Parts: sequence; structure tokens; C-alpha cells
Amino acid sequence: MASANNHFMEKWPVAGCNDCLPGSRPSNIWTRAVYFEGALALFQVSHDPAVLDYATTWATFHDWGFRKGDKTTNADDQCAAQSYIELYQINPTQESRLTHVLANVDDWTGSPKVDYYTWIDAIQMSMPVFARLGALKKNKAYLDKMHLLYEHSKTTLGLYNSVDHLWWRDAKFKPPFVTPNGKQCYWSRGNGWVLAALARVLDVLPKTDPHFSGYLQTFKEMSEALKNAQRSDGFWNVSLADPNDFGGPESSGTALFTYGMAWGINKGHLPAATYLPVVTKAWNGLIHTALHPDGLLGYVQGTGSKPADGQPVGYDATPDFDDFGLGAFLLAGSQMHALAPAGPSAVK
Repeated sequence: MASANNHFMEKWPVAGCNDCLPGSRPSNIWTRAVYFEGALALFQVSHDPAVLDYATTWATFHDWGFRKGDKTTNADDQCAAQSYIELYQINPTQESRLTHVLANVDDWTGSPKVDYYTWIDAIQMSMPVFARLGALKKNKAYLDKMHLLYEHSKTTLGLYNSVDHLWWRDAKFKPPFVTPNGKQCYWSRGNGWVLAALARVLDVLPKTDPHFSGYLQTFKEMSEALKNAQRSDGFWNVSLADPNDFGGPESSGTALFTYGMAWGINKGHLPAATYLPVVTKAWNGLIHTALHPDGLLGYVQGTGSKPADGQPVGYDATPDFDDFGLGAFLLAGSQMHALAPAGPSAVK
């Protein structure tokens, strides 16, 4: 984890910027925000002050705010708030760190609008923000709004297949859409976003919340389906139901699945006897097959919405954004680190 993160921090010595990312984008967009989720997970393991300083400098540069301001209705923009909230919790004397987060979430919560999550990536970008803030402020309204947003995506739009226990990325990929080989198109990273989101929500959500058991049930259903879709080398294909649709190792989805299922084992929600071999094989694939000696992470599919995007995916291929895949990898590593005392001979 440290090797991969050091490689990134050396490449990007300036933590925050207004236009340095591809397309002249600022560094508080979702891709970099996901990286900081992982960086803070690394900090919780390593306690390296350089990592915390890097994250705090990034957040401060952006005034703890969003790409399109407090009124943004884009779930992707909201992703940065996950790290803002965590940084506030590390230093709770700095209440101003939550000013823009509270303004934005209050705006969403006070609106009758529920169709913010029309693509499943949005579930990870936004849902844990509501969960963290709701738990922190003991505000049931945030948790209730979160459920309405989630249910609109899952049930109203019907993006969750309750038979296959996997998600279509958005309504365009629901039947009659199929892959070129006639299979359902379940995009790996999209499902990874949902599994990671459910883990991050359940990690902070009070068990007394009326929807806790429902989130957990979906988490368990997805984990079972994903376990059965794993490749023999530990990775998952970009197309979960069609190994011939741009098949091959892919790190970002694999890392998100590893994170989610390892978290499930650590929290006692998934049986270790069943899932420890799954996450161990996945982690070993990531560190022995995807991670370069210098810390660069290979086999990361670039941004997109389907298996065909960001191709070809390979060991030496460079994705359009180099941050979110690393964030997922660091999240996975943090949970594998927590698992190690229970199985040090297996997790290596």
C-alpha cells in the first residue's frame, strides 16, 4: 500500500489544483476524491503524517468544497465530502470543514427530488456522505433521504437484478441490451462501486436504522454472486457475465470487490471459511500481477460506463486518470491488513 501511494504522491507532489487533471479538471472531482478515500484508509493503518498532511492540504486548497459549489446536484461532485468528513473527525475542532458539506446535503435533503442516482457509480460517490453525516450529526433526515435516493436507483429505475444479484450500470444497459455475445452486461467497476458503498454505509449506519437489514441483505447477495464470477487468477473480468466481452484482469473492480468482501469478513457479515480464499486470491493477484515494482498499479480500466471503454486494459496501459484505481486498491489493502491477524499465512 505504501509503495503504491508513495509512487502517486511523488508523481503529484502538489496535493490540490484547479486544472491539472485531464480535461483541465480540478482535483476535487470524483476520481481524485476516491483516491483520498483510499489514502485516508492507508493513514488509518500506517498513521503516516505525510499522508494525512497530503489529504488535508488537498481539502484546504479546495476550501472543503465542491467542484460546482454548494448547490451541485451531481453525485460525482459530492464524493469529496467523504474525505472532508473523515478529516473533520480526525480533527473535530475544525467545524468549518463541514460548512459546504452541510450546505449541500441540507439542500438535497430539503428537496423532493429523488432521482440523483441514475447511474450506479453515483451510489458510491454520494450515499456514504449521507450515512457518515447522518451518524455524525444524529440526523435521521439524512439517513431517510439516503434511502429514498438509493431505492429510486435500485427499485424505481430497476437497476438491481434481484435474480442475478448484480446491477446494470444505468437504464441503457437493462434488457433488451446484451453484450456482443448475447449476455447480460454487468460492468465490473459499476458493481464494485455499489458493493463498496454498501460497506461504507453499513460501517457507520446505526443498526437500529430500519433499512440496515435491507442494505446488508443486498450486500450479501452481491457478494455471493461476485464470488461465483471470480477468475481463477483472482481478478474479475470487466464484464461479469461475459468473459469474452473484453475479458482479462482488471484492477479497479477487483480492488473494490476485495475491499467490500474483506470488510464483510472483518465485520462478521460474511463467513471467513467461504470468503477468505476469495479475497486472498484477489489481493495476491493485485500485488503480484498488477502492482509494478515501482508502485504503479497496472490493469486499471480508464473512466467510462461499460466494458468496451478504456480499452485495452493491460499491465503497462495508462488509464486516463491514475487516481481512482489506486484509491480502490488502498481501500482493499486496508481491509486485508485488518484480516491478517486472522489468517497471516494466507494473506501474503
